[in-house]
Amino acid sequence: MRIEEHPILGVPEKGKKVLFYFDGKPMEGYEGEPIAAALRAAGVLVHRHTMKQDKPRGIFCAIGRCTDCVMVVDGKPNIRTCVTPLTEGMKVQTQYGVSPK
Repeated sequence: MRIEEHPILGVPEKGKKVLFYFDGKPMEGYEGEPIAAALRAAGVLVHRHTMKQDKPRGIFCAIGRCTDCVMVVDGKPNIRTCVTPLTEGMKVQTQYGVSPK
């Protein structure tokens, strides 16, 4: 599910369709869209689990200010997927906790 037309922003421009991997499974999204948007369109709502209580987290602020959407992207932890553009072949993994910098 994607926004086809926004009442203020209009019709979003889509990049070319690309293949990426979520927890080892191939998925498709549009180049340049936020990783979180591609995951949401594919039905993925959980991006990480909290360390202490193993609670699921997903998109919260969607502007890169919180850590609810952080995931491991191409081997790097703590990537804010709501503001990180999707690229061809990207490897995105569920994260457990928030790693120290």
